[in-house]
Amino acid sequence: MKKNASIVVGLSLLLAVSSLTGCKSLKKNPAGVYGSDGLYGDGAGGLAMGNRFTGGTEHPGMFAPVYFDYDSSQVASTERSKIETVAKHLKQNNSVAVIIEGNCDERGSNEYNLTLGERRAQAVRDYLAGLGIGADRIQTKSYGEEKPVNAGHDEEAWAANRRGEFVLYY
Repeated sequence: MKKNASIVVGLSLLLAVSSLTGCKSLKKNPAGVYGSDGLYGDGAGGLAMGNRFTGGTEHPGMFAPVYFDYDSSQVASTERSKIETVAKHLKQNNSVAVIIEGNCDERGSNEYNLTLGERRAQAVRDYLAGLGIGADRIQTKSYGEEKPVNAGHDEEAWAANRRGEFVLYY
């Protein structure tokens, strides 16, 4: 029981620290930066991009984002292989955990977009769980429209911003 309390306190502190550090702005990835294996970069294990908090090493952008249709949280069949690539990596690395970040385009209210972002993250989480990844290794977070990768106000920008991103922690 004491061990469980320690874990809860530790996770609470971890969440508090991560929320205080803020979000760095993201830039749109140039075309072709994701290899045929779904990894960011040259396909040789992805690209480490720094620490989000002192409890572990964060690897955002290591895997290609999962994109969603307008006003949808359904994982398209064309996007499933991206999730399967992440599942394969997680199965090969049992100590790795993942946060799935749900994002939306700028259309809709903040409240609606936060809810839609959470539904998108949950859909990816459910697919990962269905592939055998333990729920204790998967968390979700919605950013709604707050973390656009493309600041434009057209369909190209909106399509780029409707996504679920994987942040792995080692």
